[in-house]
Amino acid sequence: MNSKEVISNDHLWQNSIVQPLLTDLYQITMAYAYWKAGKRNENAVFDLFFRKNPFNGEFTIFAGLEECLKFLRNFSFSKSDIEYLKETLPGHIEDDFFDYLENLTADEIRLYAIPEGTVVFPRVPLIRVEGPLIVAQLLETTLLTLVNYASLLATNAARYRLAAGSKIMLLEFGLRRAQGPDGGLSASKYAYLGGFDGSSNVLAGKLFNIPVKGTHAHSFVSSFSDSDDLSIRTLEPRDGIILESKNFVDDCIAWRTKVAKTLAVLPGQANDGELAAFASFAIAFPTSFSALVDTYDVIRSGLINFCAVALALNDYGYRPLGIRLDSGDLAYLSNTAREVFTDIAQEYNIHWFKDLQILASNDINEDTIHSLYEQGHQINCFGIGTHLGVA
Repeated sequence: MNSKEVISNDHLWQNSIVQPLLTDLYQITMAYAYWKAGKRNENAVFDLFFRKNPFNGEFTIFAGLEECLKFLRNFSFSKSDIEYLKETLPGHIEDDFFDYLENLTADEIRLYAIPEGTVVFPRVPLIRVEGPLIVAQLLETTLLTLVNYASLLATNAARYRLAAGSKIMLLEFGLRRAQGPDGGLSASKYAYLGGFDGSSNVLAGKLFNIPVKGTHAHSFVSSFSDSDDLSIRTLEPRDGIILESKNFVDDCIAWRTKVAKTLAVLPGQANDGELAAFASFAIAFPTSFSALVDTYDVIRSGLINFCAVALALNDYGYRPLGIRLDSGDLAYLSNTAREVFTDIAQEYNIHWFKDLQILASNDINEDTIHSLYEQGHQINCFGIGTHLGVA
């Protein structure tokens, strides 16, 4: 197997820090000792494997192969690399060794591997490297770091997929708590490989063609006080929809009164700033409106305001996506939200309303998902961050 056969033309980006010096010092010192002993033309075979499955589990998902192949293809010491090694290594090392390193490539290396994404088990070789001893030795640490973290994340993602089931959407939300920018990109990429449906990480979407998803933050909601904050109050209906008025904000306010009556709650309990925030977001994104409903009170405010805006959008020919819950008793709140959506669907004869998406986030781990199933829930999408990316 060679790199040209495996690497997709759509995924040619390589992390700039993945280079020959991304290695342990002893790989360089061994390379010099091999060279000094006249072993520069000897061949060797290295097998890459692991001894235990992560998370006390029974399987591992092999990942990182694509990055390994990119590394092999571009393996070369730069002039600045050589200068740094001359300053760092003992002064007695011959200049001929540094000349040797400067001209070194991985062209004579042959790499055999299990297909990326395969379920694998301990002590089974994932990658076999054959070729010149010195080059193969210099590749060891880098190949290990490229495979180990990637496989850890892909395996963790697969475990979440097994816990959630095949019908639940899984989104990776871990960038802000990831192990640095590189860890954040790796988490997004290998969560997708491990079975997730998308990521909030925009750069990962660009680099790896991963679907990007997201709603808005609590700060967006709390930035509005009431509908007077909205300088733009109109929304253009979809083609074929004719309305007497295009004052979308006023329509949302009117719908809130109707929704409160349908749900037998007081409309005055719902937060006016939250309604303004939802209306503003719907005007900005009428074809993909989804709202975070727990900034104030999910039941007394968030759901009422969401339904009002969602029903107004329906009048204008648009269909909202759903809600996000980021705190509280997720099982109880998801069931309550589904009951509300079902009541609205029946009251106004909008059949799709009962099936709106309920996305849950906030420190979710495998145990959380198992517990939610035991309690009974109506969540059909999980946003998972810390416990996935900081594995």
